[in-house]
Amino acid sequence: MSSPRWAVLAEPNGRVHAVEIVDQNTKVKGLGVFNPTTTLSQVAMGEEVHIGQKSLIRLPPRLPELNAGLVRRAQTISPKDAGFIVARLGLGPGDRVLEAGIGSGALSLHIARVLGDSGHHVTVEPRPEHAEVAHVNLERARGSWPATPHHDHVEGCIEDVTDQLAALCEAYDGVVLDLPDHPPAVTAVAPLMAVGARLVCYCPVTQQLERAWEACETAGLTVEWAGELMEREWGRASKGGMRPVNGPFGHTAFLLVAQRR
Repeated sequence: MSSPRWAVLAEPNGRVHAVEIVDQNTKVKGLGVFNPTTTLSQVAMGEEVHIGQKSLIRLPPRLPELNAGLVRRAQTISPKDAGFIVARLGLGPGDRVLEAGIGSGALSLHIARVLGDSGHHVTVEPRPEHAEVAHVNLERARGSWPATPHHDHVEGCIEDVTDQLAALCEAYDGVVLDLPDHPPAVTAVAPLMAVGARLVCYCPVTQQLERAWEACETAGLTVEWAGELMEREWGRASKGGMRPVNGPFGHTAFLLVAQRR
């Protein structure tokens, strides 16, 4: 890919806008109507550009920027949890990954970034209105990065589409389940996992975590880890020094990691 089809424009307050570079007047939420090609043709990375009454900085469309400018509909998996999931699954180029419950596609961007163009990313989502938003965000990634994996999407509940999933990929190296009810999905996907493959369940409440654990053991998977990740931001104090920033202590969900051995 010679140049990205998307530009990232950041406001001083941190708000990020992802703009498709097309040679026509386009309405961008928060910025108004302008021609991206004409407006940005002479603006290099790191340079300032004025659009309407706003002053913005052009940045490369890397993962944090696309994540910050995500089109949202469903609740998203935070970068804190997404990084942990990608690391614990051990994902890399050429891997085959099954993701069920894609929401707005925040985790999908992290997966696409590490798989490269030799990987295979299969997503499953029963709600087409959520999948539509996720596909918009994945299309931005494909238009911004030099390498993204082959992507297939299947509509439906994962336990109802196992034949389609098996036809798309002989075995999966990693599985992510972000669902209201994990046990039926765990039972359905366990036979599709390669030996050594890992599965992560994303569980907003403790009852889901317990049921996911029981389902993994019943399916013959070995639970490696279960728990939560806490995030605590620090900032500069007004009288000097550093201190924790006032705000919520960063719990988002409970996670469970299991392996097929």
